[in-house]
Amino acid sequence: MKKLHFLRRLALNEDLNFLLTNRVPRAALTRFMGWFSRLRHPWVRHASMTVWRTFTDIDLSDARKASFDSLHDCFVRELRPGARTIDPRPEVLASPCDAIVGAVGRIGLDPDAMVFQAKGYPYALADLLGDDARARATVDRLRGGSFATLRLTSAMYHRFHAPAELILEHVTYFSGDTWNVNPIALARIERLFCKNERAALHLRLDDGMPLLLVPVAAILVASLRLRALDVALNLRYRGPNQLACEARYGKGDEMGWFEHGSTILVFAPPGIDICADITEGQRLRMGQALLTRNGLLNVT
Repeated sequence: MKKLHFLRRLALNEDLNFLLTNRVPRAALTRFMGWFSRLRHPWVRHASMTVWRTFTDIDLSDARKASFDSLHDCFVRELRPGARTIDPRPEVLASPCDAIVGAVGRIGLDPDAMVFQAKGYPYALADLLGDDARARATVDRLRGGSFATLRLTSAMYHRFHAPAELILEHVTYFSGDTWNVNPIALARIERLFCKNERAALHLRLDDGMPLLLVPVAAILVASLRLRALDVALNLRYRGPNQLACEARYGKGDEMGWFEHGSTILVFAPPGIDICADITEGQRLRMGQALLTRNGLLNVT
């Protein structure tokens, strides 16, 4: 037990954590992990999951399956029925995933619509979304609205769901780097989210208001699957960056999953605010209230 505590304390050392997860060949390591995690040999699976449990607080009691074919099979596990409760109130937009709340606040009214990845580390929504007509229109509609950063740790449930009844109208995929997206890196790497691999999911709510979700990949996590697209968005993807689609979802319906933990950025227009009881560092479960129409914003 003492050895376990020592290993966990060592992993939490900021300088060592940053060195081990960012000063390495990130893309090569990510591709290797994608291959390795899918190995179905029982010895590999057992050893991998033992190491994983040593460094995380993973809890599989809410998983649909009791056993897994590979490490990857466990990463993308589904939940057993009833494991999450979706907030039924029509004015509430639910958290799309299990997460730790990072930065939350108002989207800037400036031309670039500035937001924050961490205190003192701003980035432009315009840089995150690119410079095309759809991106510019989205920035215009979201300026002055609200944003929330939702960080998924490696031990969490990795699928994400519709925050409300909505339509996925378009996906823009950005190939990029695979910096770690933990708080240590966010406080050291400027504009990190704008550098990493990501996908912008352009959504329209049932009342016509826009909503934007941006899943951001990270080291060991550069693969994203969407129910609406029959293709994996990852470092090997060579298809078009602009992907039109029209997929309808009910509140709480599964939209896709990460191949590991990472981050989902949520952006809402004026008139949809962060719920008053949401605070940085708070743990959320998929389905809990995150945003509310015409609510109060409890941030500075």
